[in-house]
Amino acid sequence: MKYIFYVFFAMLTLSCGAVAQEDFQTHTVQEKETLTSIAKDYGITVADIKRLNPSVGNNLPRYSQLVLPARAKKAEQNTEKFETHKVRRKETLFSISQEYDVSIEDIKRYNKELYSEGLKKGQKIRIPIFDKTKPVIVESKPVITSIGGVTSTLETLTSHTVQPQETRYGIARMYGITLEQLESINPHIGDEGLALGEILNVPAETIMSSAIPEEGFMFYKVLPKEGFYRLKVKTGLTEEEIVDLNPYAKDGLKEGMILKLPTTASAEVSGQARTADLEKMISNKDAKKVAVLLPFRLNKVEGDSDEAKEDIVTKDGIMRLALDFYSGVLMATEFAKDKGFSVQLDVFDTEFSDSKVANIISSRDFESYDAVIGPLRQKNVEKAAALLKNGKVPVFSPLSNRDIKISKNVFQTLPSEDMMEEEMIQYIEERVGDRNLIIISDSKRAAQKGKLLAKFPNAKTASPRKEGFLYVQDIQKQINANKENWVILESADPIIVSNVVGVLNGMPMDYKLRLFTLDKNDAYEYSDVSNMNLAKLKFTFPSVNKSYDYNDKTPFLVSYKNKYGVLPNRYAVRGFDVTYDVLLRLASADDVYEATENDFQTEYVENKFRYSKKFLSGYVNNAVYIIKYKDNLQFEVLK
Repeated sequence: MKYIFYVFFAMLTLSCGAVAQEDFQTHTVQEKETLTSIAKDYGITVADIKRLNPSVGNNLPRYSQLVLPARAKKAEQNTEKFETHKVRRKETLFSISQEYDVSIEDIKRYNKELYSEGLKKGQKIRIPIFDKTKPVIVESKPVITSIGGVTSTLETLTSHTVQPQETRYGIARMYGITLEQLESINPHIGDEGLALGEILNVPAETIMSSAIPEEGFMFYKVLPKEGFYRLKVKTGLTEEEIVDLNPYAKDGLKEGMILKLPTTASAEVSGQARTADLEKMISNKDAKKVAVLLPFRLNKVEGDSDEAKEDIVTKDGIMRLALDFYSGVLMATEFAKDKGFSVQLDVFDTEFSDSKVANIISSRDFESYDAVIGPLRQKNVEKAAALLKNGKVPVFSPLSNRDIKISKNVFQTLPSEDMMEEEMIQYIEERVGDRNLIIISDSKRAAQKGKLLAKFPNAKTASPRKEGFLYVQDIQKQINANKENWVILESADPIIVSNVVGVLNGMPMDYKLRLFTLDKNDAYEYSDVSNMNLAKLKFTFPSVNKSYDYNDKTPFLVSYKNKYGVLPNRYAVRGFDVTYDVLLRLASADDVYEATENDFQTEYVENKFRYSKKFLSGYVNNAVYIIKYKDNLQFEVLK
């Protein structure tokens, strides 16, 4: 239904722009089509499609409608004949596509089983033989492209076949052209990346020997009006240092130029948010007034003996969690005092009840608070935010990452599950190269499997049998013994997780295997899932937090142990990190909203925060960790 709205919205936008209806056409999305494949079929760019369909995502539902320019003409490929190919030992789709000069997608299109299964020795597949000419263009007529107002001439073009790990940035730099020039002579490429074996038009001469950056370096696209001075501010590199790495920049920088820079350049250049130290940005030392709403459930222990109270606290997980979180809150207020500003902390017991939350807020003047931290429960957060939204008092949801009905004054401090999935997919996409990708998923994680296949259409897949588990051969037939194999496991069933982890660890020692997931859920805590086995597979997953090192002597850990006699658990650390971040934001600006206007992230003991405002809604935290198990069973933060 929402895609009908997208089309209506696009049509409405176009009509408001006084553009004639006949200048557009529609396309009905078919099974397995992507933005890239549709753009390629019509000879347009992904940007053209997104411009006319502003709300469309990369995962296109079948039979949804897209608005396309009238100039887009669907290319006709004439298949003269097919050849039958018998798969030989160690052959891959890539090697076969190279042998017959066709794309991997063309082979899969005429052999549908290859979308879900890998090649088998002796298997017979159909290879389409197209009536086409290779896009090698050698002509005396120059190709003119206008980039950022500067007209450039590319005299002679030839072809370039995309190799493993190559990107548009690297190829543009290899041939000494801007990214826009590369896209202008290859209108079919878009935002979703290049396919292995894809053929591109490029200048006849190269200025660099490789399109892949050496270890320790990255590619960077020069922005409009960006000169050496601005890059020095961003990276700390002088003009001489930049030119030394990029000799063709000696005559000056141009918009769209691709530079090689060290990965140690600032986060602002590498595409990550700037990390801000708010302790060094304190400018507002007025006393802060903060309300904390937590489910202490004191009504359950009123009148009981100390022994009975201790027994209740021991057995009541919610009460214990609230007390741990509150211990971290108190430490944050003490740290704030050390920084020169005081905090009036008013604490309320919600009793884990939305009616109690309503009673607390309605019976007091909450408009005078600078911030409200809590409640914990999603339903209670929504109630508090709704009651306070007119006064714009910010409400921080400390422990729920479910989809909250976010009012404009809500700050969701935990990244959402969708955000974590997207970050993990992006991490894999940036690094997978030509590795063999295998997706293992059960039926309950079909949505995640769909996301992965939309991003990695060439991935192999495996699913549990009707008995609820996989045999060794189910996984082994998808493994490529000559490549590194990245396995993405999507299941919340402890039996399946235990089964797959065990099977992977039982594979031959010379197999190169690494395990990923989009969601490290409770199934991975199952007794039959060995942490040692996960470490052997370099298990990698997204997380809302990292784990501190017990040997660290940070001010918080030392202060907490001195005060309470024990090291803090993750809820106590969470209480400190959330509260201290809120207090420092209040101390670095007039209010929390002003302190969140710029794109930066903050990081404390185990948590980081990078808030962005959702359209017509509140604020969400986009800061996600990517964590890997190390051989010593410790965690390594990869991102």
